[in-house]
Amino acid sequence: MLDDFFTRALIAGIGIALAAGPLGCFVVWRRMAYFGDTMAHSALLGVALALLIDAAPALGVFAVAAAIAVALSALQRIGLLAADALLGVLAHAALGLALVMVALMSWLRIDVSAYLFGDILTVGRLDLLLVYLGGAAALAGLLKIWRRLLADTVDPDLLRAEGVRPEPTRLAFALLLAAVIAVSLKIVGALLVTALLIIPAATVRSFARGPVHMAVMAAGLGVVLVVVGLFGSLHLDTPSGPTIVVAAFIAFLLATAWSVWARRRDRNDRVRGGRHA
Repeated sequence: MLDDFFTRALIAGIGIALAAGPLGCFVVWRRMAYFGDTMAHSALLGVALALLIDAAPALGVFAVAAAIAVALSALQRIGLLAADALLGVLAHAALGLALVMVALMSWLRIDVSAYLFGDILTVGRLDLLLVYLGGAAALAGLLKIWRRLLADTVDPDLLRAEGVRPEPTRLAFALLLAAVIAVSLKIVGALLVTALLIIPAATVRSFARGPVHMAVMAAGLGVVLVVVGLFGSLHLDTPSGPTIVVAAFIAFLLATAWSVWARRRDRNDRVRGGRHA
């Protein structure tokens, strides 16, 4: 019989995986891994601001991540710097500001590592409600912008030729990422949430038959990895969040090895077929 805290951790992790998988596919397709890191780094600043004004950390994280997304969109339109340079500036500025604010708030004792790496085993019923409401809202929003976002990912010039401005859709996607990061903070932490967004999607990419199939596979794999990682941390007595990420990395390595082997086999089959012809 599993303890209540462990059952809640499983339910919470599954909820995050279901929301992060489909969003992570677009992060991978659009080559936005560094953007995800920037949003995650901004989470700590959101926590610091929330503690300063005595608000819920998730609200502060979402507010700061949304502000980062809007700022990035505005700076990209100005065109002074490339996107990767802007992301570097924003990510390190947010993290630096957060650490300075935490140091100045001497009247509060803040465990920064808890926000950086999370603690899924401390999830309560209110956290579960937040995870599933936030995750459901993010998936509903993604479903609404799916076709436009996919078209912008495949050929943004064609989207513009049809008279559709891509900027609102891109901003909406960034806000959806902000929402998932906000509800994931307590579970896997600011530094590890990006791994749940990217690694499952990257792992299944070679096996997917289309965008929808890849989104479903990424969500399913994320659920499996959460379960494996949590039971692994229970038996190995290791931190839960990092163990989930390690499980995801092992799955990625296995999938990559299989893809390499399958390609070599197909190449050898074609060579042998050509010789017999």
